This record gives sequence, structure tokens and C-alpha cells, in this order.
Amino acid sequence: MAGRVRRKQGLAEAERHARSRAEAPRDCALCGRALGRRVEWHHVVPRSEGGRVTVPLHPICHRAIHAAADNQALARAGTIAAIRDWPAIARFLSWVADKPPDFHAPTRRGRAG
Repeated sequence: MAGRVRRKQGLAEAERHARSRAEAPRDCALCGRALGRRVEWHHVVPRSEGGRVTVPLHPICHRAIHAAADNQALARAGTIAAIRDWPAIARFLSWVADKPPDFHAPTRRGRAG
């Protein structure tokens, strides 16, 4: 009986989570462009560092963040605004600003956090 109740609670939680994501802003939290068909959710502070808050990103923006820094650097930054100030991310943002929402290109790895 307890397992059934737990499953129902889990389903209700998943439904609430899906609804909150459906109501999320339609702009990328990093670059500010409109989101395309694919949206990835990024933990602002990595889960391994105790983070829980997620933000919607383009796949290319998500890859740029993880190419620029490791989890410890992301945890030290703590906010998307702080990540935008990193030189590698600032260069990426100026480059990607005029691209369409579903644009994709290979991401070069370079630590700058």
C-alpha cells in the first residue's frame, strides 16, 4: 500500500514539475534569444554542488557553459549573470547573438571560469 501512495506522490510531483517547465520563459537564460524546438535545462549551481534551480537554455548555450568551466567554477559563479561575465562566454554570446533559435555548431572546449 505504501508503495502505491509513494508512486502517486511521485507522479503528482512529476506533473507539477512538467507544468512549471511548460510555464517557463520562452527565452534562453544565457543569451536571451527565443528558444527553439530543443530546450535543455541547466542547473545554475550543479546538483553535485547542492544546486536545485534550473533554467532553460539552447543546447549550444548549454554546451558552451560546460565547455568553459567545470562544476566547481559554476558553483563559485552561482548565477547566470556571473557566468555571462566570463571572457569565453562573453565572446560566445557576441558570436551567437544573430543566429537562429535552432542553430547548432560544434563547441570548442576551453576553460575560462
